Amino acid sequence: MSETFDTPLTTILRERTEADPERLACTFLDDHAPSPVRRTYADLDRQARALAAELQDRHEPGTRVLLLYPPGIEFLIAFLGCLYARVVPATAYPPRPGQSLTAIEGILSDCGAAEVLTTGVLGAHLDQRTEAGEQLSAPLRLTDRVDLGAAAAWRDPGVGPEDLAFLQYTSGSTGEPKGVMVSHRGLVSTCTDVHRGFSHTPDSVMVSWLPTFHDMGLIYGVLLPLMVGFPTFLMAPVTFLRKPVRWLQAISEHRGTHTSAPNFAYELCLRKVGDEELSQLDLSSWRVAANGAEAVRQETHEGFLRRFAPCGVRDDLFCPSYGLAEVGLKVATGRQGDPALAVRVDREALEEHRLVPLDEDDPAGTTLVGCGFSQIGARIEIVDPSTHCLCPSDRIGEIWVASTSVAEGYWQRPELSEQVFRARTADGEGPFLRTGDLGFLYEGQLFIAGRIKDLVVIRGRNYYSHDIERTAEEADGAFRPGCGAAFGVTMDGEERLVVAQEVRTDAEKAPDELLARIRKAIVRSFGIKPYAVVLVPPGGIPKTSSGKIRRPISREDYLAGRLPSVADWREETAKG
Repeated sequence: MSETFDTPLTTILRERTEADPERLACTFLDDHAPSPVRRTYADLDRQARALAAELQDRHEPGTRVLLLYPPGIEFLIAFLGCLYARVVPATAYPPRPGQSLTAIEGILSDCGAAEVLTTGVLGAHLDQRTEAGEQLSAPLRLTDRVDLGAAAAWRDPGVGPEDLAFLQYTSGSTGEPKGVMVSHRGLVSTCTDVHRGFSHTPDSVMVSWLPTFHDMGLIYGVLLPLMVGFPTFLMAPVTFLRKPVRWLQAISEHRGTHTSAPNFAYELCLRKVGDEELSQLDLSSWRVAANGAEAVRQETHEGFLRRFAPCGVRDDLFCPSYGLAEVGLKVATGRQGDPALAVRVDREALEEHRLVPLDEDDPAGTTLVGCGFSQIGARIEIVDPSTHCLCPSDRIGEIWVASTSVAEGYWQRPELSEQVFRARTADGEGPFLRTGDLGFLYEGQLFIAGRIKDLVVIRGRNYYSHDIERTAEEADGAFRPGCGAAFGVTMDGEERLVVAQEVRTDAEKAPDELLARIRKAIVRSFGIKPYAVVLVPPGGIPKTSSGKIRRPISREDYLAGRLPSVADWREETAKG
């Protein structure tokens, strides 16, 4: 890849198509189809050019369109067709049956999309919504009916590195979704950064179930393999969620070498893959399992490696990662072949934003996993979010990033873009992106401590939501891992703690006992008593499309009485 990142994705794909047109590019493993759907580079190029030619007849360069697609290769063709036409795609999750169109309409309004690109099946579903009274503000265009003969009419629009490639709407885990402006240079820079760290080759094989409208699934699961020149095997997210072993079976069958997923996915495999299924897996080809998008847990890595060692899983499989849409995808990752670095730190010092390393078995500590570093020379600084002064090495502060991968800003939000993307330190250095995440640098690697907005401040002390959530879920085997939310509420002028935790449907213990176990675990670990504990049915905790806990939404639902509850306990109603 170009060292200057000035060669756009469209040019790279055209060159790869000309060099080896029949090379397999992408395969969709559809459980509802008689056989996988495969596309070569020539197939993708021709279909993308055919769509691009039609888009060029309707739209000027820079026009925005919204992509609404079910999982499958149709989304990829539409995305590439937009890039080939220099039309700017915005991505969103297609509405589920019964789901309101409000969120999608919000994106349409924000980006000013001229039309919605979709498939015939989904278009019919959206038309039914119109008859029922919900109507999108932009017309639908069905891209699975494009005439392939139109490919010959495509005109190269002369895409430049500074041109806007696409709008990545943030998943909204901490606020309202915003359109991140990703340029062609930023996209290639991000892919190059990840490529160097994970050592892909033309013989690599990607296997991904991540949604392609999300940055990790789109950029790492699809676009990077296309740029480097190795095949990717995709499946629908629901296929994995319903039967996690399907992901591992795909790696085994297609000799997958690289994958990426949030921590909860590896946890799900630990809990759901049975001994008989495990005995039929051959995972010896697997080289990199990137773990990102949510808190990375050492116990997940250790448990996964032990459980799947008989299948040929390598000890250095995991590459912890940290990134966000505002940097295209990646800020830092572990490097292929390097064991993940973990450090045990003093929990009380952490709450005071101080870094005090401890022995690995010290009971007063909590273990954090390093997320590696950048491969392209990005500058990562730890900054006091209030004073904007650089933090000393023993302090925890906000993570600030300067990199060619950093996006241009938020679509049509100049003031917010100035604050977030062009921050400067107290001595004038910059510009930096303010990530809103807390962390520290230790032994050359970046460690994540939590989000600024996810701090619960009780009587002047800071508590990280994810630490409390982990303590709650580990209080009993009846609780669903990665499915809890801890947040603060104001009661009588004082910040109080609420913990909501999903409980398994086959839980055998009585609800009162489970509620008590959470309360006791939090008192024991943090010395604070929750104001309320709520047991939530499976799927009741709000999450983003990438699996992140939506704590602000959980808080709003709790206060409004909308959070579904199996049982709950509140201090004011407790007896004694």
